[in-house]
Order: sequence, then C-alpha cells, then structure tokens
Amino acid sequence: MIAVSGLRWTLTLLFALTTAHGFRRAVMPATGRADRVDHALHTAMGLAMIAMVWPWGMSLAAGPQIVVFVAGALWFVCAAPFRAGDGTRFKGLLSALAQAVLTGAMAWMVTLMGSGGTGDGAGGGGAMQGMPGMDMSGSAGAATMTLTGTGPKAAAALLALASVGFALWWLTQAFDRARDVPTTEAGPVPGGREAALGPACHAAMALGMAAMFVLLL
Repeated sequence: MIAVSGLRWTLTLLFALTTAHGFRRAVMPATGRADRVDHALHTAMGLAMIAMVWPWGMSLAAGPQIVVFVAGALWFVCAAPFRAGDGTRFKGLLSALAQAVLTGAMAWMVTLMGSGGTGDGAGGGGAMQGMPGMDMSGSAGAATMTLTGTGPKAAAALLALASVGFALWWLTQAFDRARDVPTTEAGPVPGGREAALGPACHAAMALGMAAMFVLLL
C-alpha cells in the first residue's frame, strides 16, 4: 500500500525489530503460557504489517489473517481483567485493552485490503482496483491505496490518534522502567533493561500502525 521506497524500508525495519522481539520472547523457555500467546500474536502482527507495506502482501489470503487477529483481540479482552502490569491492576488492564484495540484494528485493516482481492497473486491486484471504498489510483503520493468513504476515513483517523496515544503511554513506561533499572558498583544489573524492551516495542508497533492509518486517509 506504500509507493515510496524509503518509507517502505523504514516501516519494514521498524516492524522487523518488533517482530524479532516478539518471536524471541515467545520461544524463551522462561516465558509463561499467557505471555507466550501475547508474544506470538505480536509476532503475527509484525509479519502482517511487513506484508502490507509491500505489493506482494496483497496476494496473501485475508481470511486466515482476519481469524487470527479477531481471535487475538478477543484473547486480550478476556485476559485483561487478570493482568497485573507493574503491580497495579489498572496498568495491566489498560495495556491489555490497548493491545486488543490494535489487534482488532489489524483485522479491520486486513479486511479492507482483502475485501476485493482474490488472494492468488497478480489476479488479486487487478480485482482490488474495483474495491468499494478504496482509491487505488495512487493519487495520495506516498500511498497506493486510500479510503474514499467518510465512515472508513473517520475510523482510520480515530485509530491513528488512538495508536499515537498508546505509543506515548508505552514510551513513558519504557523510559520509567529503563530509569529504574537496579544498579551495582559494576553497573546496571545484567538483563535489567529487558523490562523496558516490551513497552518500547509496543510503542514502536503502535507508531508504525498510526503511520499506516494516516496513509489510508
């Protein structure tokens, strides 16, 4: 959906970093089962966002992606009451609900991009030329696909603002955790900064998604 090569590579690198972190945490033996599901979903989201950036992503089947992300959004909603966050139920609840919103937004974005496609390579691109509510003319400059309906545009703008808000909140958490890393005479405790990587990667993913939503306007 992006026509500018530099922007494609920038977002690809951003999503690749968050995907790598999610995959690493998902396969770590010390990761709990619930956290393993969280990180597996983050990995799937990162891979899907990378695919959206490039033309070949339009040939991927939308159905399985929608199922995964709808299920993921439900997972975060159902798990929200049981998340403790940094020792406070409110932070855990807010973080889980933010992830539910972004995961649901992923399902919505995939639905938009796949609603007119055939999912079989080049034929999908031709079918998407007639996608209702989408402008495939590339007139937006940086984007090759933009929304045309007032409702979808308003939804994309709202999701972009929400994504930026979530990103700033997660960045605040990341800075707080990095600042509070225990130190000894030899320096910071090994692995102490690991706690800051989680919210930092969430913030990066949210900022990347905000950029994608803006491109749809």
